[in-house]
Amino acid sequence: MENCLLLCAWIGALSANLDLQPRVEVEEVVTAYTPANNGAGPMWCYGSTTIARRGEEAFVSAIETGKDVPPLCNTRWQLWCRTSAGWKLEQSEKEYRQREPCPIGVFQNGPVFLSVNPSTQPPGTEYGPCRPLVLEFDPENPASPFREHEPAWAEGTHFTDHSYRGFAADGARGELLLLNINAQTGAQFVSFRDRDGRWHARGKIEFPIRSCYPQVALRDRAAHVMAIGDIVEPKEEWRKYKFEKTGSQWDYVFRRLFYTYTPDINSKPFIAPVEIDTVEETCGHITNLDLHIDEVGAAHVLYLRRPYQSELVRDKFFPGKPLTAHLEYMIIRDGKIEAKTTPAETPAKGRAGLTPSYARFHVMPDGKLCIVVAGTMTGEAEAGTFGNYVARIDRSEAKPTFVAVPLKHPFHSFFTNTPRGGSEPSELLDLFGTGSDSLNLRYARVRVK
Repeated sequence: MENCLLLCAWIGALSANLDLQPRVEVEEVVTAYTPANNGAGPMWCYGSTTIARRGEEAFVSAIETGKDVPPLCNTRWQLWCRTSAGWKLEQSEKEYRQREPCPIGVFQNGPVFLSVNPSTQPPGTEYGPCRPLVLEFDPENPASPFREHEPAWAEGTHFTDHSYRGFAADGARGELLLLNINAQTGAQFVSFRDRDGRWHARGKIEFPIRSCYPQVALRDRAAHVMAIGDIVEPKEEWRKYKFEKTGSQWDYVFRRLFYTYTPDINSKPFIAPVEIDTVEETCGHITNLDLHIDEVGAAHVLYLRRPYQSELVRDKFFPGKPLTAHLEYMIIRDGKIEAKTTPAETPAKGRAGLTPSYARFHVMPDGKLCIVVAGTMTGEAEAGTFGNYVARIDRSEAKPTFVAVPLKHPFHSFFTNTPRGGSEPSELLDLFGTGSDSLNLRYARVRVK
């Protein structure tokens, strides 16, 4: 009965879709980025977040490229903090030992954490062993010496500079979850830190195919994971044609989307991963975007679906078909899809609509869910305008009303102050990412009401 009441309250809360009034309070550059030419840019860890809010302060994890340091591990982490006085670089790694950005997590009444993956090999080593760690910082004095934690892992790990790791914090409960891929087998190994600070090896997740860039969420010990298949083009005809036209040996495809969860990370294994969508038959592309766990334990999933990978493939194998982008929203409960809608998609010719290119959730203090989108808004007789847009989302099939976020420099891709990183639900939306001036790492604080 209690679960029924909670579910009814949740449905009622989602059904409201009032107009939003986003107000930009801060818009600025945090730092600049120099390309590392190692295959991993500042947004590479898009499954996790690199910005978190703790009270009145925002913390950012950025990467800095070492001058004349050979790849692959030729960057180092930076920890930035924003107070009322603005941004300050609090600490940097002493050496350039990272390939990838370092996800961040916070406890609402406790420390700030960074998931790091330093190489154990000499500079210039490629695909060499790395040692995943979690660093703990004092939020009252983030420039003070940090504590170093070694996660616990099951037997059989093989961790390298391509970690494809996922990092999540339960900010209210004070617990952490870390995933890191075995570079030889593709299995995602799982480590859990309980509220007493003890790390526990929690086995591994084996997806049907190698799956990467995981979104990871932890709430009251329920753990949820979404990951995208990441393999070399499996269809020989398509692979040969693409190589013939482009000459590129790199041909990894992202078409099969998987999900798994456990109701209790401390005592129960993850269910066998389920495929929740695929564009395998049409040589398409899926980008996994975000994951949120609500108060009744349902998983809210956000991803971008393109039926065809590119014009090149479309024109050869699916001529006459439109190139479209579809933002998909799904609710999964007890491992089963409960609802699915398309909040935004490329409009038909001559119709108004929002063509999405990127998106994330934002959770309001009352638990209501918003979607923040980067995309092009087209009027019935107008050229499209690229920008950032926000809307409330609910279970109905009606398209939500998107409101423009009045930014001078809209984000093309971005991280947010998500509860998956330990941040509290808030009217304040923190955005950190890249825009048209892609070498600047930008920040915006938007009040959403």
